[in-house]
Amino acid sequence: MSNPRGLLERHGIAPRKSLGQNFLHDPQAVEKIAESADIQPDDIALEIGPGTGVLTAQLAKRARAVYAIELDERMRPILQEQLAGYDNVHLIFDDFLRVNLPELVKDDDFVVAANVPYYITSPILLTLLEGVRRPRQIVLTIQQEVAERIIATPPQTNRLAVVVGFYGQTQIITRLSPAVFWPRPDVESAVIRITPHAVPPVDVDDTRLFMRVVKAGFSQKRKQLRNALSGGLAIKARAAGDLLDSAGIDPTRRAETLALDEWAALCRAYQRLS
Repeated sequence: MSNPRGLLERHGIAPRKSLGQNFLHDPQAVEKIAESADIQPDDIALEIGPGTGVLTAQLAKRARAVYAIELDERMRPILQEQLAGYDNVHLIFDDFLRVNLPELVKDDDFVVAANVPYYITSPILLTLLEGVRRPRQIVLTIQQEVAERIIATPPQTNRLAVVVGFYGQTQIITRLSPAVFWPRPDVESAVIRITPHAVPPVDVDDTRLFMRVVKAGFSQKRKQLRNALSGGLAIKARAAGDLLDSAGIDPTRRAETLALDEWAALCRAYQRLS
């Protein structure tokens, strides 16, 4: 495949910073991402933001079908040109966050492999993990700082780490230099792999309530949990203290110190006392 700069210049296209367009072009990095997705011959591969199609081609060699969802209509002639030899690639020009994923993949096993726009990493992750049809495997190139946040553990955890940890197991596969992209991003990048859990690793009856409690706990990061929960759940500080006592958690602790099972205990206590 041609280098992204040459391809875009030949088609009169300039990368748009507003779309987070930094095109991966290093063959070894592309190969690593495709291999990490552990695609089986009968799988459907879903790619978000195929760009110039360099990763798409590698996915097409491994999967039964590839659905490549691209927001930028300007990329259509490039993708059609670069992927002309792959009849199992289906190009979809739409906003991924508006795509009906269950309708697209139906009952087939599918994996996600993508170099996603960094500015919408969290919405993409939550869409994939909270949906009724979850991928068997998710491999994403994201900003390294965000990758480090996702794998953070107590006493330095955060809301995103708790939410993603509830749905799946995450590991950093490799780190990528800005030099493997064009244009070069201003940040370091990392490739993460998330393997969704078949069932949540903690006992929670109401997932929405669990996420509400977690959100409340992190709503005021510099405050003790008693005060953060009081504001986040709109309850009195004394009630928040009783809630934490019921869950066996010191009210003076802060949200970033809690492990996943403690958040589950807090959720169950809130259900009992509500």
